[in-house]
Amino acid sequence: MRRLIVTEFMTLDGVVEAPGGEPTHPHSGWTMPFSTPELREFKLREVLEAESLLLGRKTYEQFVEAWPEREGTFADKMNRMPKHVVTASTEPLGWNATRVEGDVRAAIGDLKAGDGGPMLVAGSATLAKSLLVWGLVDELRLLVYPVIVGGGLRMFPDDRAKAELRLAQLEEFDSGAVLHRYLFNRTA
Repeated sequence: MRRLIVTEFMTLDGVVEAPGGEPTHPHSGWTMPFSTPELREFKLREVLEAESLLLGRKTYEQFVEAWPEREGTFADKMNRMPKHVVTASTEPLGWNATRVEGDVRAAIGDLKAGDGGPMLVAGSATLAKSLLVWGLVDELRLLVYPVIVGGGLRMFPDDRAKAELRLAQLEEFDSGAVLHRYLFNRTA
């Protein structure tokens, strides 16, 4: 059984939108002032541990624009890793990607039930929200930045359902960004 890990950049006010310069938010690129070598090293380790990416359409489109032309260990892993993309579009996918077909919840459940290493969901806030609602997330990694941007896209469901998690790691980086790594407490 494969683990499904959701990893998100997040502001103190819970916004996950436009962390890297996307044009959708007036404070786009809010992670940039807080980047440090140790934070980049954590993100490299995270990507190297993953066997595949699970992405929503928008994040896939942003990544496919950004990564194929880059070089280095991180880019090499991103480019060669298999990608599973949740999209209603029928446009052909490139960049070593396959479309998640049929019932998305069931298809992702089947991917999780298969053999292999962890699937990493990076960004993809709408997909992450659905995965949380469906109880498919095994681990949640929130890299919380010491900034408030006054609103924007958030990833947590607003359905008043309760989920209990166990803190597995808490790490502060020199820039003030803090990694919160949680495991879900599930009752069988």
